[in-house]
Amino acid sequence: MVKRTSQILRNLRKLMKNLAFVPETLHAYIVPGFDSHHNEYLSPRDKRRDYITGFTGSSGYAVITENQACLWTDGRYFLQAVQEMDENWTLMKEGTAESVSYTEWIGKNLPAGARIGADPWLVTHSSWENLENDVNKYGQELVAVDKNLVDAIWEDRPGVDVYPIQPLEIYYTGRTWKSKVREVIQKIKAEKAACYIVTTLDDIAYGRLHLFVDSDKVTVAVRQHLHLEPGSFVEIDIRESGAEGIALDVKVELHAYEELKDFIHSMVGTTDQGQFWFSPFCSQSIVSVIPKSRRLCKTSPITLMKNVKNPVELQGILESHIRDGAALCEFFSWLEQTVDSSEVDELTAVEKSREFRSSYENFVGLSFSTIASSGPNGAFVHYKPKEETCRKLSREEMFLLDSGAHYKDGTTDVTRTVHLGVPTDFQRECYTRVLKGHIAIRNTVCPVKTKGNQLDCLARIHLWNVGLDYNHGTGHGVGHYLNVHEDPIGIHRRPYPEDPGLDVGMVISNEPGYYQEGGFGIRIENLVHVVAASTNYNCGKFVTFEDLTFVPHQRKLIDPGLLTSDEVSYIDSYHTLCREKVGALLRSLGKTEALKWLIRETEPLG
Repeated sequence: MVKRTSQILRNLRKLMKNLAFVPETLHAYIVPGFDSHHNEYLSPRDKRRDYITGFTGSSGYAVITENQACLWTDGRYFLQAVQEMDENWTLMKEGTAESVSYTEWIGKNLPAGARIGADPWLVTHSSWENLENDVNKYGQELVAVDKNLVDAIWEDRPGVDVYPIQPLEIYYTGRTWKSKVREVIQKIKAEKAACYIVTTLDDIAYGRLHLFVDSDKVTVAVRQHLHLEPGSFVEIDIRESGAEGIALDVKVELHAYEELKDFIHSMVGTTDQGQFWFSPFCSQSIVSVIPKSRRLCKTSPITLMKNVKNPVELQGILESHIRDGAALCEFFSWLEQTVDSSEVDELTAVEKSREFRSSYENFVGLSFSTIASSGPNGAFVHYKPKEETCRKLSREEMFLLDSGAHYKDGTTDVTRTVHLGVPTDFQRECYTRVLKGHIAIRNTVCPVKTKGNQLDCLARIHLWNVGLDYNHGTGHGVGHYLNVHEDPIGIHRRPYPEDPGLDVGMVISNEPGYYQEGGFGIRIENLVHVVAASTNYNCGKFVTFEDLTFVPHQRKLIDPGLLTSDEVSYIDSYHTLCREKVGALLRSLGKTEALKWLIRETEPLG
């Protein structure tokens, strides 16, 4: 449903000139799609860009001037943005040949001397510096607007979410949170820094506690900031209630969330040695109180620690995927038997897939909102069914399910595409070419520290050969009972900022696809982990991938004539593992119908 934004934009433009809200009249105002912690998944009250534009995708910037309103987003959301935004908005397609960045657009469309406003809480320090440099090239000025203008006009803005907090036992984490804090403190000492300011929520959750939230929320973390310094104590700035009940045997001080900047400013004044270490994703508002001479902007040591899973975490991730695979075997078996019912639609599929998962041990909730798309809805890369768009499932159409869960021992993310009737030759060709790219990534051997952008073309080459492609990344990092999208590792055409390169113990998704507008969508996604590779020659350390996801690829969609013998061998070996690992669990639970479905779908191709 298209949101009407005329009055919202009128109200915002009035505030751009109101000196009670802005230090000087603004010629443009930037609304990012992030909150003050640079989260991808936001609480309802932090969805400012969604409110102002009507666009609900996870990526995008809005720019509002006196007479124009533009949204920048990437290829995952082109179709969705057109569907959701009204005539007030112009879609700017990132990554296309004709695209310009929002900073370049501002520079060319506004005069020298123009003042560009943004909320410094919502822009990272590194982005703020780049933005400031870009607008200065055009003789324009970047203005920090401390009173968020969208908040000021947002009627009935949702309140602050409050969630219960629960530590995750060492049985699941493999090490105590105190040992992690000690490791970070050693890294702070090695940098000769005064402290490290942690603002990324999953870093905080990993470094101190794994924090349980409502079962259908997608990020297992609570809004807070963490301050670490080489005195072996922790300062926590936290908004939510309930933290006081956690028993800790180190010095912990709780402060109001709003006191953070004053706390840092005070510490700057009382600590005369060492720099203040923060990550490039720390908000500009926090960094602004630190003198430039005392700033150390560097990748978070906690981020790099949590990217590499320890053996206990990896074992838990594997076991959670076996249970997750069993749940999906139940789902697809059920779907085949019930698709002819007029009651089965995309929303039913979302509910049913969750129902099957929730019956398994250690299930906590979904790791992201389920993407269940039938027929032409599949061409919307991150489509989420709503009442007004919900489509009945049919034997005449392809169906794509991209879903995942948080279990106490791991986080899952898996996509399977099926046809419940008879696929066309073109659909089988597209599916098989996507599968070939998926296999190419899975079987890659490369030097340790290889960055994901160096591998991305391997997933696309079989599509490129016939003039096809897809407009999204091929892979992203995945946390252990944390964010399903875990920076900074990934596989994408462009380098990920701060990407340390692949190393043993990392978990990453492998998810090429193809999307036919108005027709169907195909995506095949497994999670894989990085392992040491066995090579014929010893010329340095090499790595490869092993699968963590065990759900069969639909046999009827595979065209064996397009596969090499090595690819057939991989598929058969993979299906054997699915049958062994998931089949054993289904058999032990007496899930007869799901087991029959699994056995049928894992029959050898060769």
